[in-house]
Amino acid sequence: MQTRTIGRTDLAVTEYSFGTAPLGGLYRACPRDVAMATLDTAWQEGLRYYDTAPWYGFGRAERTVGDFLRDKPKASYVLSTKVGRVMRPVPDDRVPDYGFVDPLPFDVHYDYSYDGIMRCVELSHARLGLNRIDILYVHDIGVYTHGAERNAVYLRQLLDSGLKALSELKASGAIRAYGLGVNEVPVCLDVMRAADLDCILLAGRYTLLDRSAVAELLPLCERKGTSLVVGGVFNSGILATGPVEGAHFDYMPATPEIAGKVGAMMEIAQEKDVPLAAPALQFPLRHPSVASVLLGTAKPESLRRNMDLARMALPEDIYPAFEPYTLVAPALGSDAVRQ
Repeated sequence: MQTRTIGRTDLAVTEYSFGTAPLGGLYRACPRDVAMATLDTAWQEGLRYYDTAPWYGFGRAERTVGDFLRDKPKASYVLSTKVGRVMRPVPDDRVPDYGFVDPLPFDVHYDYSYDGIMRCVELSHARLGLNRIDILYVHDIGVYTHGAERNAVYLRQLLDSGLKALSELKASGAIRAYGLGVNEVPVCLDVMRAADLDCILLAGRYTLLDRSAVAELLPLCERKGTSLVVGGVFNSGILATGPVEGAHFDYMPATPEIAGKVGAMMEIAQEKDVPLAAPALQFPLRHPSVASVLLGTAKPESLRRNMDLARMALPEDIYPAFEPYTLVAPALGSDAVRQ
């Protein structure tokens, strides 16, 4: 599989990579044998970049991917995890429900400060059982997750001292790159105006349907040499399933407007004799700032199917035909974020 370089570093990642949120039991249980079989399938398919986070199953995904990678040659893969959520043990009857099935017995404390980030890294190494992390992403900072009032506090933590921690970790060789792992564009613009980032893991905002990153973020990434790793290419499923009953967009039931746009896209794909999921998977890699497309699943057969779609030959004229049906959300500046 071809590779692309992260930012201005010498770190290369495979164009398709594996995301481990489903291995943490996101929305449905993922038995360990199935998780390991899915990771093995990813390896067999040539994926050599693996992304995880303390948030996924409250440590379960980190433990699983660490166990899988432990015996692999160290130079053969790239590993990223995330900071900003410090996991704290709680009694079994106080484990919160954040959508993970059978998580480990922890709750989350948000901390984007210097000390919080350093603590996150220490705990991630222990859960992974590995002495190496290649990329650190600041996880889910932004109004999308925290609301405007709380995010103003967390953003100040990051800008005042958290970025210093990341810079020191990179300078010391403890990590090779750092950036943000988020679901929104505005906070990316805010942080990039204050600091240079190697990469951003952006979920759902540079897809066949949702082009929120196009107006401001992608040009800024090009100017600053920041790479994008794109997650959520199916926008919570609708670009894979089509506008069927119960289809979701952005973690919510799809509105009639969204369903209509995706329905029109599906008709175009059918006219070209390709499944809509194929151009959805391949679309982000058309931009030079995109280093990798992240695929997350807890089923080996789903991953194999997605990789078949990723390798499918597509007619070049298919992408312009989708343009009238895309969503372009306005990107907000820092003043809007801090209100």
